Amino acid sequence: MKVTPWEVEGVVDYSKLIEEFGMEKFEDLLSEIEEPMRLMRRGVIFGHRDYWRIVEAMKEGKEFAVMSGFMPSGLPHFGHKMTMDEIVWHNQKGGKAFVAIADMEAHGVRGLSWKKCFEIGMEYVKAIIALGLNENSVIYFQSANEFVKNLAFELAAEVNWGELRAIYGFESETPLTKIYVPAIQAADILFPQLKEFGGPKPTVVPVGADQDPHIRLTRDLAARASIFSFEEIEGGLRIRSRKGNEFLKELESLNFEKKFYEGHVDVFGEKKKIEEEVRKIEIEIGGFAFIPPSSTYHKFITGLTGGKMSSSKPESYISLLDEPEEAKKKVMNALTGGRATAEEQRRFGGEPEKCAVFELYNYHLIEEDEELEEIRESCKSGKLLCGKCKKYAASLVVEFLKDIQEKMKEAEDRLDDYEVIFPKHVGSF
Repeated sequence: MKVTPWEVEGVVDYSKLIEEFGMEKFEDLLSEIEEPMRLMRRGVIFGHRDYWRIVEAMKEGKEFAVMSGFMPSGLPHFGHKMTMDEIVWHNQKGGKAFVAIADMEAHGVRGLSWKKCFEIGMEYVKAIIALGLNENSVIYFQSANEFVKNLAFELAAEVNWGELRAIYGFESETPLTKIYVPAIQAADILFPQLKEFGGPKPTVVPVGADQDPHIRLTRDLAARASIFSFEEIEGGLRIRSRKGNEFLKELESLNFEKKFYEGHVDVFGEKKKIEEEVRKIEIEIGGFAFIPPSSTYHKFITGLTGGKMSSSKPESYISLLDEPEEAKKKVMNALTGGRATAEEQRRFGGEPEKCAVFELYNYHLIEEDEELEEIRESCKSGKLLCGKCKKYAASLVVEFLKDIQEKMKEAEDRLDDYEVIFPKHVGSF
């Protein structure tokens, strides 16, 4: 098993990933979430970091954000739709959505022209709007977002070459553009917490497990770039300054019991309230006061031909822009968990856990859990044969594509309803 931001190989053991990457099991939080989305209910979202912050914000009706991005190196497909669905769900639960079109990465790492990045990127913009993103959102192209680029420069000062090499395996031949990408992505993730966009707030980043190195690095950078740090003590918090002890005197205005020491301040009272007030002070004196970003991790969707669904293999995925009849053919040719013959299928039953078509049902096509379980049991018992199952899946895909493509056309006329940061010089590079 190999799982990195640029490469996934072998059979992925998600339990092992949780252990190796130091994630937390998502199922442990599931009972705390009101009306969880299907990817949560079905274990497709399997891990998290600090998602309790988001659960708490949703329960208390407090401000939070959801942020993720898409590299426009290929057309949006069902693999991207999974992340879009997660963004839209959080957005509809009250979170402000921040959607990045990673044109800088596509241009610098994949070599696409700026014009091509914009053209493909707009398909992602229309797709997520068509899937239900509401106006409580910011959509932007990296190259056009001065806040992100300036923040990336600030964050780059907090990480060195040795650390990047250890995390990403960069070598002496690695282009500087690719080396700079982690700083840009960290800036994307922390962008929702800038004071110009409401200041520090819990922010969740839904991603595949291969993107966890970016999350871990960003969580570290969020702490390093902020002035104050927090340690729990009995009855309160211990506050330290990463930028020099002279900043500790700013905490004198805190309306809590406190004790000043040479290198820290102990503050006593409700820990959440103390942290909120300290972050407000940091913002007032020009700091970032970032809250470590939360994250959720979803399983990889299997390509229709086996392996991971990949933009570089058109036969492995269904694009949201595919002609419905072409998508139907792809489904009918998909790898299944069926037996070699219909007779064996009836006798031994199928294996839905090994079936790319069943994954389409599970991840995308069927909302009701009861219907999904009926298909699963019919497959395992041998009552449902692959041909009939594929035809039903193909019909659902055709219906979905016709609907989403119509809504994407409508989205073109609704762009003015959204805060979108467009590149200003498309086509002139």
